[in-house]
Amino acid sequence: MDSLKADPTQPQPDDDLEPFRISVRQIFTRVNKLEKLVTEVEQFYESTDNVQGNNSRGGSVVKEKGREKLLIVTKKPLQDALHMEAAAAKRMQDLMRQFSTILRQITQHKWAWPFMEPVDVEGLGLHDYYEVIDKPMDFSTIKSKMEAKDETGYNNVREIYADVRLIFKNAMKYNDEKNDVHVMAKTLLEKFEEKWLQLLPKVAEEEKRQLEEEVQAQLDIQLAQETSYANKAKDISTELYEVDMHLKSLKEMVIQKCRKLSTQEKKMLGTALTRLSAENLYRALEIVAETNPSFQPSADEVDLDLDAQSDYTLWRVKAFVKDALEEQEKVDGGTAVNPNDNTDDKKNNSKKRRDSGDSSGKTNPKRRKLSIL
Repeated sequence: MDSLKADPTQPQPDDDLEPFRISVRQIFTRVNKLEKLVTEVEQFYESTDNVQGNNSRGGSVVKEKGREKLLIVTKKPLQDALHMEAAAAKRMQDLMRQFSTILRQITQHKWAWPFMEPVDVEGLGLHDYYEVIDKPMDFSTIKSKMEAKDETGYNNVREIYADVRLIFKNAMKYNDEKNDVHVMAKTLLEKFEEKWLQLLPKVAEEEKRQLEEEVQAQLDIQLAQETSYANKAKDISTELYEVDMHLKSLKEMVIQKCRKLSTQEKKMLGTALTRLSAENLYRALEIVAETNPSFQPSADEVDLDLDAQSDYTLWRVKAFVKDALEEQEKVDGGTAVNPNDNTDDKKNNSKKRRDSGDSSGKTNPKRRKLSIL
């Protein structure tokens, strides 16, 4: 724009702008990173509230949710939880060995032979067996599951206990009370239950201990997470303060480097202001008001003394006006607003376009009477 071209005899402000542009880009990058961290912290506390709310209503330990978050907790709580889990697994294996003694005693009984292998449904002609029995079970199947090292194996003693009972319950369900197999199953079940009651206190004690350790591990993990995110939030606050200080420092540097506009530049700036649309003019006057509280940009008649404004304010207004006029050219269909063109027709046409509204169909604010002093 001719109206905003600087005096070629004066040093150009763009010569020193590149370092500032670099600093601004660095600040934007830093702020974007901080926004992501803030979102991460907010999501953590929101998920924490939801988990705590679910636990308070259901009274259960959300173990899997704790596992999902193990990657973001500090190292020690994770190691402690893994050590407790390994110790609990070892104690459970010991209980299973004790349970194996009970199984051996039951399976060595003279009446245990019908239950050692799966029922030979076809060989015995038991055509309705699977209609009566939902889940067949036998001691050979239990032995295989106890020896399994994968997910098909038993996790605890109660699972084995349930399958042993199932063997006898199936036999009692399918066979009549007077049937020998029914009587044998009922007798062995009673003996098994007696022996199970001797082991049950140890099983119950271990289950209680595991539950308490799981709760404690989850609390430790939760505390570690909260501490970690609290420190992260504190770091974010510190970094935001540093960014704010950096921006203030840049602002001071910009102010110090702002040279005074020449009389000719101020005259061209005043002319350019009168060519702004009503909306852009108001925004330009608001820039002036930011550093001049007594200035009233919304008055119907505005007197603007450019000589009374700081160099920093004038440069800000100058930059805004330049961009605004370039944008108005696009809105006006590419017709440049040439400040040296004094033909009445072009001035009137340009004025009509500005006052009629922008390309989006919005009506511009009321036109103010501007006097440049």
